[in-house]
Amino acid sequence: MMNVINPSEKQAQRILIIGWDAADWMMIDPLIAKGKMPNLEKLIGNGVRANLGTLEPKLSPLLWTSITTGKTANKHGILNFVEPKPDGSGLRISRSTTRKTKALWNIFSQAGYKTNVAGWYASHPAEPVNGIIVSNGLADAVAENKKSSEEGTVHPASMHEQMNELIQTPAEFQDELLYFLLSKHKEIGSSDERVIQLKKLMSYAVSLERSIILAMQNSSWDLSMVFFETIDTMGHHFMQYRTPRMNHVSGKEERWFGEVMDRVYEWHDQSLGRILDVAGKDTTVILLSDHGFHIGEMRPNLKDLSPEKRMEKEASWHRPFGVLVASGAGIKKEAVVAPCTILDVAPTALCLMGLPTGADFDGRVLNEILDFAFKKNTIPSWDTIDGDAGLHPADLRQDPNESAASIQQLIDLGYLAALPQDVNEQIALVRRESNFNLAVSLMSQQLHNEAIDYFKLLLNEHPNNIRYVTCLSQCYSGINNTSEAVRVLRELAEQNKKNAEVWISLAQSLAIHGEIQESINVCNEAIRMIDLSLDYSEVLANTALLQNRFDEAYLHAKKAISKNPHDPICHMIISKTELYRGNFEEAAGHALDALDLTQAIPEAHYLLGVALAWYGDEESAQQSLAFAAAYDKKSPLTPLFQLAIALKEGNNSEAALFKRKYEEACMLKGELNMKEQPFDAHAFAKKNGKNLF
Repeated sequence: MMNVINPSEKQAQRILIIGWDAADWMMIDPLIAKGKMPNLEKLIGNGVRANLGTLEPKLSPLLWTSITTGKTANKHGILNFVEPKPDGSGLRISRSTTRKTKALWNIFSQAGYKTNVAGWYASHPAEPVNGIIVSNGLADAVAENKKSSEEGTVHPASMHEQMNELIQTPAEFQDELLYFLLSKHKEIGSSDERVIQLKKLMSYAVSLERSIILAMQNSSWDLSMVFFETIDTMGHHFMQYRTPRMNHVSGKEERWFGEVMDRVYEWHDQSLGRILDVAGKDTTVILLSDHGFHIGEMRPNLKDLSPEKRMEKEASWHRPFGVLVASGAGIKKEAVVAPCTILDVAPTALCLMGLPTGADFDGRVLNEILDFAFKKNTIPSWDTIDGDAGLHPADLRQDPNESAASIQQLIDLGYLAALPQDVNEQIALVRRESNFNLAVSLMSQQLHNEAIDYFKLLLNEHPNNIRYVTCLSQCYSGINNTSEAVRVLRELAEQNKKNAEVWISLAQSLAIHGEIQESINVCNEAIRMIDLSLDYSEVLANTALLQNRFDEAYLHAKKAISKNPHDPICHMIISKTELYRGNFEEAAGHALDALDLTQAIPEAHYLLGVALAWYGDEESAQQSLAFAAAYDKKSPLTPLFQLAIALKEGNNSEAALFKRKYEEACMLKGELNMKEQPFDAHAFAKKNGKNLF
């Protein structure tokens, strides 16, 4: 192996990465204010905190594999919770042998560092790294109430028996912990299915904590990683019971289960304290979640949906912003974190340990949180570096793992529909969903042409699937083929005459195509179909914005904010409406409102820059636009506005630079013509007597 370690660049003594699936600041901050999460509060006080952007689709196996690889799902290859068995006999939980690229534990191991891992998605069978791995295969043992996990769950095998002794089974669940989590458990009774689920899910969390502590105590280490899925899995079962009471929840259920999620967060904080005590004070800690979780009026009611529809909608529980906390050696205390996503965790961890990032990574080093001079250190790819990275042999075929208990848990959570009896139908269903997840991942990266190919393949099998058609239409709009985007949605609307979501999608597509009056007519028809128990304020605000009906967009967005004041998207919609109505100071204010909620959206910085430019503060505008451009290199809008300002100021060299960046961004998006809007870059240039091209 080539020497890739630069000891002089190493800033952290060791790194501890803790994953809390679906942890959300909206839950954490009130609990900290009440003194209920003192360990996390101390960690934040000695470091930095931020909103962490997620990826689409918001499905945990894809996201947590992106976190540990620094790559999107189309590159790392984990596309679902489950996958077909190699022998075609059925399904199994997605495995480490399916991952197509090295994870952090492989890279650290290859660099000569010692690594511990516990519970990470798609880590089974445990890879033979320099260190200890307890794979997510441990979940099967807990779910089946067994004190023994299957072969391959623990590396090295010599520690298998010792780790098995630490398994907390639901049958031996401690009364003290049960009372802490569920104070009314005696009144409810132990036979209640929700109590059974609580014991099962929390037993797995206890087992993981014990596993990572034993691994850290076993010897010296450089990287330890532990992943707790419990906030997410418990949330899908119990967040519905939290105050304010949802319509389908009885008063008795609220009284019985209303505090469970608060106690789950408090348990995680207690666990954090125990893990930090073992890790030691000289450890740099990164704690994160892959996305958030709705807690208030935005909680979806999926109670009466069919299993298939519930599977499609279960991710609607997930908010787009997770949490990020970093503290310890190498971290600048109270630093302001720029827009960041889950893809930035792996390159930042490598940088802290003096290791280069791969040019094929999709994230960046969070240099603004580092308390040392960051020097870019990049190699083409870690995957091409020879040496022992603790990877399984390419031709490894483990004995098929039934994973029956884990698969049933996914069905209980709603992540899988009830599986058909026929094995071939099971495999076909999972392959379709995996291809859909891959296509959505490509679409979210604006790789629209690649995504279109997958959506067309899916539609060949299921031509009337609403998800497939609406996504295909979005991709056509993404490559500026708006006529085709409208065509496929017209056909879908004809087949779904009472589906409001389909008709609203058609209205949006018509507006993008320039058919404004027809778009308004279709939207009005959709409004008559809307289920009054559901809130469509945000989507109607977006639709009205596309139709240039700015007053209506403003009213819908204000209604959405009244329901969910923590949503930055609606503040951005209002910023746009004020901008398009010529109220530049108000537009800047609402862009700042969005940025107060999260710095993780480059578009909010763009809107602030545009509003400031029209207000007359071009210097500040360029600063905001530069910020937006640095963290979203694929948007043509930002360099286009930078070009307009440079032309006004007569700065020809900067104008040439921004024009080139605009053209590069257009090439990435596959489009060269964009619809002009009021007060956009074209209008700004014309106002100042300039032409952009």
